[in-house]
Amino acid sequence: MRRVVSQTAVVLLSTATGTAAVAGVGALHAAAPARSSAHEATTLILGPPHGAARSAPRGASQASLAEARPRLVGYRGVRVPVPAGWAVVRLDEDPSACVRYDRHAVYLGRPGPQPDCPARVVGRTEAVHVQPLHDVAASRTVVHADKLGSFTVQPSVGHETSLALPEAGMGITGVYGTDPAALQRILRGTRVTAKPHGHGKPQAQHQPHAQQQPPAHAQPQEPAKPAVTPSGPAVRRSAPADPPPDRLDYASGKGFDTCTAPSLSTMKAWRSSFDVTNIYIGGAARGCEQPNLTAAWVKKVRKMGYRILPTYVGLQPPCGTRPQKFTTRNAASQGKKTAADAVAKAKALGIPVDKPIYLDLEAYKSKNAPCKAAVLRFVNAWVQKVEQKHYKPCLYGSASSGVHDVGAAKGIAKPVGIWFANWDGKARVYGDRFLSDDWWPPHRRIKQYRGAHRERHGGVTLNIDSSIADGRAY
Repeated sequence: MRRVVSQTAVVLLSTATGTAAVAGVGALHAAAPARSSAHEATTLILGPPHGAARSAPRGASQASLAEARPRLVGYRGVRVPVPAGWAVVRLDEDPSACVRYDRHAVYLGRPGPQPDCPARVVGRTEAVHVQPLHDVAASRTVVHADKLGSFTVQPSVGHETSLALPEAGMGITGVYGTDPAALQRILRGTRVTAKPHGHGKPQAQHQPHAQQQPPAHAQPQEPAKPAVTPSGPAVRRSAPADPPPDRLDYASGKGFDTCTAPSLSTMKAWRSSFDVTNIYIGGAARGCEQPNLTAAWVKKVRKMGYRILPTYVGLQPPCGTRPQKFTTRNAASQGKKTAADAVAKAKALGIPVDKPIYLDLEAYKSKNAPCKAAVLRFVNAWVQKVEQKHYKPCLYGSASSGVHDVGAAKGIAKPVGIWFANWDGKARVYGDRFLSDDWWPPHRRIKQYRGAHRERHGGVTLNIDSSIADGRAY
């Protein structure tokens, strides 16, 4: 008997109300759920229920059985099996598409210079990206065509693997949610069919990402300027051509973050409006691919005058909404592993020792006592390990859960600085109703005061979160 794989369903679960709505993959692909300061819609990708029958239902037609089988898609000498319900995104045809790891999809080709990504994506499921070999991460594993059928995905801290297929001149990046088995099946079913022309090199019209102008979107209304400035001494904005003042270990001014590091041309266009930017350097719950983010990108953006917040999106609290979680039992050990990987990722991007690394800890149910205790053990282990490796441990999180709980805790190692989220629209780092002003003063606070929205600067539009900074930065 042939096994029938059920169509994937998408459940949008409101963390505020607990209500759920079911939609097809097409609806998810068409529009992302709205977010607000009060709650955030969490996307859960669900496959067939545990224990579902493996055999086809009686009377199933051959056509329905054929539809259940993975279809094959080809890209320059590589054929990938696509499970039912997965999207196929051809980036050569849609260069503005965002390579997202929170959706079941196969991406083919190089991302455009400025993908149209959300402000924030946290969490992963299974996804595969096939592209020319030199665009794949340097830490790739070489797998020859005749060995793909037996390739084993080794579990990793980052829930990610990168392969080099030398016969095709192509590379594959694959990510998984909690279990690498589904990703492994896809990679084992991938075949190298022919050696492409040019050994996998991009076509001539593809220029380096930093030289291309990102597509412009419709003009939104300019946001109101912050009515309140951060506490602490004012820091003059450096001219775009000047390097930032390394003697200061804190940054002051307006900041923004978005899911994927923008192109250098976009960073230049936005420089006159912002002092601080965030980068997502790694982690098992980092939701967007980072085609622009390299050590060279970091160096050039710093030379523009930006200060940078290196942020690592690792495992999340056991009572949170993301699928990648530590547990009440392994919180301390996972905190150490997360810290070690975060430091390795920072070093790979040329971020020197004694600089901050922010742990991204998304909102969770703070009233859940065992979960809260696990969070504190995780953060304690994270802080100690990052300090042992001579970086500055910092924390990003909700003002009402993670940052509040760590600030109020006794007997744990505390982060050097905080970046707290409270989307109340008040651009000030003190006077927050969830945090005591005695916690982390002075020059150790950054506030994310507005969630996802579009802004346009220098003729370029991005989807961002907005922050005001008086805190630790590189």
